[in-house]
Amino acid sequence: MSRGVRQLHRFLIWLTGKSTQAQAGGGTGRSFRDQTAWCWDLRPQMPVTGEVHDAVLVDGIWIGYWCLLIALSDTGHVIAWQWAARESTAAWEALFGQVPPPEVVVTDGGSGIRSALANTWPDTAVQRCIFHLQMNVTRELTRNPRLKAGRALRALALNLSTVADVDAAIQWRLALEGWWQRFGHLTKERTIYGNGQFGFTHERLRKAWGILHRAAEAGHIFTFLEHGNPRTTSPLEGGINAQIRLLLRHHRGMTIEHRRRAVEWFLLLREVPLERAHQHAHTPEPAVPQTVQEHLGPELYGTGLDATEGLWHRSGWIGDH
Repeated sequence: MSRGVRQLHRFLIWLTGKSTQAQAGGGTGRSFRDQTAWCWDLRPQMPVTGEVHDAVLVDGIWIGYWCLLIALSDTGHVIAWQWAARESTAAWEALFGQVPPPEVVVTDGGSGIRSALANTWPDTAVQRCIFHLQMNVTRELTRNPRLKAGRALRALALNLSTVADVDAAIQWRLALEGWWQRFGHLTKERTIYGNGQFGFTHERLRKAWGILHRAAEAGHIFTFLEHGNPRTTSPLEGGINAQIRLLLRHHRGMTIEHRRRAVEWFLLLREVPLERAHQHAHTPEPAVPQTVQEHLGPELYGTGLDATEGLWHRSGWIGDH
């Protein structure tokens, strides 16, 4: 084992653990920082296997001002990740492009993901995360809705956790339709505000209804009954994402780029043994400076002052001067 590989191993043990640099290297930790500074320049890459998974869970987590999108197999293995400025169609497409289309994708329905799925995995069935559906409805209605209609709708959302077979799913759909027959008129009521504009009287109730109605109409709530896939993204949100947050708490004060490297190494080492980690890292090529070609001939446009532009010619009541 080369000296560089040994240094990388020491660096990764410290980075993914709880030890301080002083504990990892002895002394004040300065020698450890000096010896392993080059390790920050390495970019870990998840090996591409081409394996087709029955179900893939996807979710995003914010690391500083970067959004990290992660794909996890239904067996708990990290498949791919993608950094993005925000959740968008392009960002999700970049993530999906790294993974063969699975039979089912489990998602919280984040921004841009619907279009990305249509463009990248058009034949993949969709399972909306039941927990996120319930959380989104509760966000609109609160935990203690004021209206009877709100309390009934939130109860319907919470009852999704009890659906375990096709008969129960049919009963839930009938209950949702029954809610609409009884309270649907409230979602259409309008009120005129002080500024003279009209708006929906029960805007939050209308939004909560829309969340459940759209997911049900799209057939994205009970996919698990047919395919046997997970019904939530909890292995990601409550598992890997929680571990990432804990890792970063152990190393407070890192720059955003160092936090990104730490998370990438954490994800890679879930799938690759430490002894082979160096085989899945690379150093980015330095950017080649672009040469600006000097324009030959008369200047076509510039920011310099020119007498012909009239900047020094003034006319006034005393005439030209």
